[in-house]
Amino acid sequence: MGKEVFIEIFENYHRRVYNYIYYRISNSYDAEDLTNQVFEKVISRYQTYQPSKGHFEGWLFGIAKNCANDYLREKKKWGWIPFDFESRVGLNSSQKTPEEEVVIEESSCQLIKLVNKLSQREKNIIALKYGAQLANVEIAKLMNISETNVGSIVYRIIKKLRKEIEKEDVLCLKRV
Repeated sequence: MGKEVFIEIFENYHRRVYNYIYYRISNSYDAEDLTNQVFEKVISRYQTYQPSKGHFEGWLFGIAKNCANDYLREKKKWGWIPFDFESRVGLNSSQKTPEEEVVIEESSCQLIKLVNKLSQREKNIIALKYGAQLANVEIAKLMNISETNVGSIVYRIIKKLRKEIEKEDVLCLKRV
């Protein structure tokens, strides 16, 4: 792989690979390390990519998926998965008032807790859809399911999350 090709791939996909991995593992430091591992593997395995078997994007996110899965398996073996909250809620932004930061923090915390209750498959699909910003057709190829099934699963996950958010909001109001 030439230097120019790698630079183009890195510039086009780095942020999306990082977002995908971050959605899966909820730790910015480890997500950065894993993202670097993905691009190291892209360099070392680029000659194995075969366009006839699928889009480059699918191949790349297949590598990212495997890296995230390996990480999660390792962390599960040791019984913990670190949680990086501050970077997820954007507390470092100077454009937000303290009140806005509190609302964002509470909302993000609530959403993160709900997402963590999803199955690994559901978390992976959400990470591919919103973290990696992949189209349903690409997710379908990676997950070995139909494109229609991906759309249905995403719809059900979002519906489930909304229902849980509404339920928790009602519980919070009852406590007050």
